[in-house]
Amino acid sequence: MPDTDTDATTAATPPAGRKRLVTGPGVLLVWFYGVITVGAVSRSIYQISTEFDRAPLAYSLSAVAALVYAFITYSLVRGGETARKAARICCAAELAGVLVVGTWTLARPEAFPDATVWSDFGMGYLFIPVILPITGMLWLRAKR
Repeated sequence: MPDTDTDATTAATPPAGRKRLVTGPGVLLVWFYGVITVGAVSRSIYQISTEFDRAPLAYSLSAVAALVYAFITYSLVRGGETARKAARICCAAELAGVLVVGTWTLARPEAFPDATVWSDFGMGYLFIPVILPITGMLWLRAKR
């Protein structure tokens, strides 16, 4: 018969060898990534399913952003050195994407008949897409 007397603190600790990333301000970082993941996923699913032919590039880029956000959120929650490194790489890729797409949407607005999550450096999301990866990389660097 299995032992049903479990300690709540044991359930909250990560497996051996896996360092927690979600502590202190990291909780807020995960919360922001979780919220932006939900927003980006919802936006891209709606846009791709209802009007993909109108702006396929913009909607595809929103879907890519959603996947990046979801992976970073997962990595932060998972914890451990491998997840930390993967999250840092994804944060760097996210920042590069925001800067490239943000610049592209300003330089060639006709290429984007509709906005992406990263358009105008994330202006539609209160510039969180450009601030979040910088904050994430700084946090992950400090958690080494």
